[in-house]
Amino acid sequence: MVSVRMQPCVLSVLLLNVFYSFVSSLYFHIGETEKKCFIEEIPDETMIIGNYRTQLYDKQREEYLPATQGLGMFVEVKDPDDKVILSRQYGSEGRFTFTSHTPGEHQICLHSNSSKFSLFAGGMLRVHLDIQVGEHANNYAEIAAKDKLTELQLRVRQLVEQVDQIQKEQNYQRFREKYFQDVSHSTNMWIFWWPVVRSLYVVAIITWHTKSW
Repeated sequence: MVSVRMQPCVLSVLLLNVFYSFVSSLYFHIGETEKKCFIEEIPDETMIIGNYRTQLYDKQREEYLPATQGLGMFVEVKDPDDKVILSRQYGSEGRFTFTSHTPGEHQICLHSNSSKFSLFAGGMLRVHLDIQVGEHANNYAEIAAKDKLTELQLRVRQLVEQVDQIQKEQNYQRFREKYFQDVSHSTNMWIFWWPVVRSLYVVAIITWHTKSW
């Protein structure tokens, strides 16, 4: 008898990136109804492409094999303001794309749309995920073919977009620095005023006791 977990387990993995023009690849396992989320720090106006494929465990062969076409994955992306910017159902293998409009931490969540795989996969599904951020999200072979660019023109375009991405990264670093400065300032103000507030509280208590006598 197969046991079914009614409450989804959410695992958040923080992916901190100093520079965002790169490709991060990983794989993970999820059970039925389980959701896994990843936090990606992204500058504003940056394109992100995610490619994934799923595998089911074959008990007879004792290895993971490509999942069947009937199994799908649900992808949801939220921006730093917790606003949903992507919510879509995909197949057992797919590609999702979105563009950030607010700098900061974006939450990318994936979970299966079916619990049937637990009957023949031991309750586990393996998901391979590649996340391409920034300039690396561009397919320059397609761009060159579509716009009929020469090798030199394509290289110039790559350099221009790389410079643009570096500027976005620098702007995001300044955004982070300002945020931490504001947090530090707020903390310092609280440290400064807390003894004053505590002293006033003690004086008020003493005054109240004095009057009560």
